[in-house]
Amino acid sequence: MKQFLLAVLLTTLPLSVVPQDLKSPSEFLGYPLGTQFTRHHQVVDYYKYLAEKAPDRMQLLEYGKTYERRSLLLAYISSAENMENLEDIRTEHLRGMRGEGNPSKVIVWLSYNVHGNESVSTEASMKTIHSLLTEKSDHLRNTVVIIDPCLNPDGRDRYVNWYNQYKNTPYNVDPNSKEHHQGWWTGRSNHYMFDLNRDWAWLTQTESRQRLKVFNKWLPHVHVDFHEQGVDEPYYFAPAAEPYHEVITDFQKSFQIAIGKNHAKYFDAKGWFYFTKESFDLLYPSYGDTYPTYNGGIGMTYEQGGSGKAGLGIITKIGDTLTLKDRIAHHHTTGLSTVEISARNAEKLNTEFKKFYKDKNYKYKSYLLNGNAEKLDALARLLDQHQIEYGSGKGGTVKGFRYLTGKTGSLRSSERSMVISTDQPKGTLVKVLFEPNAKLSDSLTYDITAWSLPYAHGLDAVASETRIEANTGNPWKVNQSKGANISEDTYAYVSDWKSIKDARFLAELIQENIRVRFAKQPFTTQGERYDRGSLIITKGDNANHKEFIPLLTEIAHKHRITLGTTDTGFVESGKDFGSEYVLMVPNVKVAMMSGGPTSTLRFGEIWHFFEEQLHYPLTVIDTDYMESVDLSEYDILILPDGNGYTDFVDTEKLQRLKKWVSNGGRLIAMGGAIQGLTGNNGFGLKQKEKEQDSNEYMLAYEETLREKLKRKIEGAIFKTKVDPTHPLAFGYGDTYFTLKNNTYAYDYLDTGTVAYFEDSTQTPVSGFAGSEAQKKIGKSLIFGVEKYGKGQVVYLVDNPLFRGFWENGKLFIANALFMLD
Repeated sequence: MKQFLLAVLLTTLPLSVVPQDLKSPSEFLGYPLGTQFTRHHQVVDYYKYLAEKAPDRMQLLEYGKTYERRSLLLAYISSAENMENLEDIRTEHLRGMRGEGNPSKVIVWLSYNVHGNESVSTEASMKTIHSLLTEKSDHLRNTVVIIDPCLNPDGRDRYVNWYNQYKNTPYNVDPNSKEHHQGWWTGRSNHYMFDLNRDWAWLTQTESRQRLKVFNKWLPHVHVDFHEQGVDEPYYFAPAAEPYHEVITDFQKSFQIAIGKNHAKYFDAKGWFYFTKESFDLLYPSYGDTYPTYNGGIGMTYEQGGSGKAGLGIITKIGDTLTLKDRIAHHHTTGLSTVEISARNAEKLNTEFKKFYKDKNYKYKSYLLNGNAEKLDALARLLDQHQIEYGSGKGGTVKGFRYLTGKTGSLRSSERSMVISTDQPKGTLVKVLFEPNAKLSDSLTYDITAWSLPYAHGLDAVASETRIEANTGNPWKVNQSKGANISEDTYAYVSDWKSIKDARFLAELIQENIRVRFAKQPFTTQGERYDRGSLIITKGDNANHKEFIPLLTEIAHKHRITLGTTDTGFVESGKDFGSEYVLMVPNVKVAMMSGGPTSTLRFGEIWHFFEEQLHYPLTVIDTDYMESVDLSEYDILILPDGNGYTDFVDTEKLQRLKKWVSNGGRLIAMGGAIQGLTGNNGFGLKQKEKEQDSNEYMLAYEETLREKLKRKIEGAIFKTKVDPTHPLAFGYGDTYFTLKNNTYAYDYLDTGTVAYFEDSTQTPVSGFAGSEAQKKIGKSLIFGVEKYGKGQVVYLVDNPLFRGFWENGKLFIANALFMLD
């Protein structure tokens, strides 16, 4: 209890006010709730006020800061007696994970505003917490309610500030008014334009990582994520739609129904419209409803019509006026209803939470993974954040499903292997994150259908139907010694090129003006073999750098790089260091296009990669003024994925890009951006010819949606063939598993085809892809480089940075920056 209290933001007062003396949000803010959008600092002030006035029933925790330094808060509320024993309640609840304890209280966690422009949520949170501390305090006798008023303060303030700037006074309900039309940079995402509701499992963002630390301390029985959807949609609440993941228990399903019926009772009494069992499924593991579900809770999404388009009020398509006050009322009702029914079922929820963590008879009992130490360590760090237990191998051969081949096979276990078992408290989460192919009860899904971590991290793995014994510890922790001692008595220093860690090392060397070469072919020196892409840092290249040795030492230590050394440039095999096959890494100046037609999410992934992972400077150039920018100042221009490039890249823009590339520029085009570069006046890449489906227009009306699925790929994993001799593929073998979210299909390049599908029909190794889509993408390009004049165009048809969690794709981006000649 003492440790918990140390984290509380405020010094509590000795006496509490009676419930009726607590100011409502309207009284505290000075305006009726729902007549204005409340800025984040005002929300924080209100929660602080409640904590000051009701210290016996509420505690406030600042659990972190956003990228833009806004506070992330959690409010804990319950009865005075429960609050005195809060730490005991928490620990007794978690004992249930190991089949112990006798908890009697239920934990309900309410999360608001993970999408910043779904702005009603935070407003509703203030009304909900006030109600629970006043007229609905009876719900708290056997319930601890945890409220996160805003998971995404940066995005929410971005939206609120925009709306306050552009709204009419009084607000205008006409949907055509400017206040209902946000620009390209909406408030939905966080600072780096990431969708935080898809980051629960991958933890790429600081908000997610800080939240999960606290979430894992509680693992609530019930978790609700409050959202908004289209203006014309009625309210959505549980039960969820199919597909449900197969690990979800019968009780978890049935309690969703019970909660839905409780909500319906209140909505029916008011004449409010709602729907259930549609659109929002429970499969993808990184949502605010699925992740808590896979950790033993009842995870749910509630969706109110409105979102960033609704403002303070808007006319819907049927002529009704939807106001912010209406939206608050709906979220307030479901929030209280959730606490109510949870409180009534405390005993059952505790019993079922224990049962969830009992031994599970999953098909695969263990997973064995081999690969590069840096990649294993990156995975270990992710598992640590999820409190998933793992160990190292004990030797021998393990048989099971081999991810690399998609068939039964075997893999050698060693002390450098990682072993993860489902026989642990987080065993269900292990099964979900590592299963080779999630079982789909319905192919109509809301998100991607494949995510298996061995593929995402580029590791050789076997899923075993028997338990594999393991040692404890993390032997892959990257170079725990702080790099090699760097002596001046050497000709050159040599480093591998195998992971994003190596790319970070190179990026900092470049910025410190240390000259680095890379090898286009394998070589052997001093008895050590180095693969393509290996970095060579010679004293001769850096003779005029006064701080060369101290800086190299410092940077190697910082990145935990152990440098090989050689006293000669005369190699034992391969090409000598003075060969034309050993090239200088350029100090490239990189720019990226922002604004329409780029996708904000895809833009954000690249932005985050440069600033938070690679730590390399990036200039962002918006389409509003791009025509006035002298592109000759930049070596590389990145065009992120997006829609509408075909219309955006008109003949004049295309000719300008072609001239810039021809003069030596490097254009990196990703996903939909490639479409704007093809055609008669474009570069050399050609789209595959389309085959018209003769049945497309002869379908029954109700069958068209499912028929369209034949031509869709719902985030599936495919095995591609790779040319590892090409500089774009340095650090890779001859196979790469790509996460595909599109059906773009391009012919091979005459030269420069790097990753590609070699079969005429391409079947996914994991996830759903329609039968027509599989045919369409057969024998098509995934990654390639076209030489054009003195420059190059890099085509990345699939996204190697998807949501920041596809770790094995990141070296392709580094290669595109530094390894192409």
